[in-house]
Amino acid sequence: MADATCVIYNPAAGRGRAERLLQALPTSLASGVELRPTSHARHATELARLACEQGFAKVVAAGGDGTVHEVANGVLQSERRDTVFSVWPLGSANDFAFTLGMKEWWSKRDQDAAKEVLEIDVGRVTTANRSVFFVCNLGVGFNGMVNGEARKTRWLKGLPLYAWAFLKALVKHFDKPLMTVSFDDGEVTTPTLALSVLNGQREGNFPLRPNASLTDGLFDYMHATRLTRLHLLRYLPAMVLGKLPENHKLLTLGRAGRISVKCESPLCVHADGEFVCVPGEGIKEVTVEVLPKRMKVEVFPPAIYGRFTTVVKS
Repeated sequence: MADATCVIYNPAAGRGRAERLLQALPTSLASGVELRPTSHARHATELARLACEQGFAKVVAAGGDGTVHEVANGVLQSERRDTVFSVWPLGSANDFAFTLGMKEWWSKRDQDAAKEVLEIDVGRVTTANRSVFFVCNLGVGFNGMVNGEARKTRWLKGLPLYAWAFLKALVKHFDKPLMTVSFDDGEVTTPTLALSVLNGQREGNFPLRPNASLTDGLFDYMHATRLTRLHLLRYLPAMVLGKLPENHKLLTLGRAGRISVKCESPLCVHADGEFVCVPGEGIKEVTVEVLPKRMKVEVFPPAIYGRFTTVVKS
C-alpha cells in the first residue's frame, strides 16, 4: 500500500452530501483511494489508526473539523510517523483546512492542483482522566460554550453558524470564573471569560490569530479576562476580520509552548470543535502543550495560512 490513500468520512454528513461528492471524485483523485465510512462516534479514530497499521501512505479526513479531529487522533496514536495526513473540507467551519490551504485546493480539485507535504506541530491537552491531541484550536470557557451552541444549530453553516452561536452563548453562558493561567514561565490569576489556544489561525471560522504558524513550536493564544458583553459585541467585527486589538488591558495576545489552567469551577473545553470536557464532569484543571514537528500533512502552498500573511514563520 505504498501509494494507497484511505479516505475516512461520515456518510450521514450534510444529509449524504459528503458521500455523493466522494463517489464523484475526479479520476486523478480516485486512483488508489479506498473510502471508509464511519458508523458511530469516534469510529474515525479507530479507522485512521487501523489504516496506519495497514500501511496506507496517506490518510484523509473528508468532512468538517470534528472528522479532522478524530482522524488526526487516530494517525497520531499509531506508531507510524511517516503517514501523511490530509483534509478534504466538507464541513461547516473547516478551520484546519483553511490554515493548510486545502479549502482552496478542494475548489480546484478537478484541476489536479499540486500539493506539498509539511511537518507541523500538534497540540496535546491533558486532564486528570484523559489526553487528547488537537491540530488546529482549543477553547476554554466561553469559547467552549459557543462550540456547544454551534453543535445544536443545524440550519446554518460557516461563519453565520458561529456568529449565531456566539450571540446565543453571549446571552446564555456569559461567565467569568476565577482562573489561574500559566503561560510557559508566567502566571496570572484573574476572572477569565475565554482562552483560545491556536495552532492554526481560526477558531469557529474566526481568524483570531491570523499570523499563527504551524511550524514554530509555539501556540498563539488569546486570553480574555473581564470583558463585558458590550466589549464582545464591539469586537465581533474585529474577530471576523482577524484584527483584534494588540494592546487591550482586558485582552492578552501572546505565544507559548505550554499553557495550564486551574479554575474555581468546572471547565468547558473543546479541541478542534470536539468537547474535551463539559462542566458536568467536574474537571477544573487542564494542561496544553506543543509537540513540535509531530505530524506530516498535505498543504496547498498558494493558499497556506489562508493568505492572511505573505510570510510563513518557521
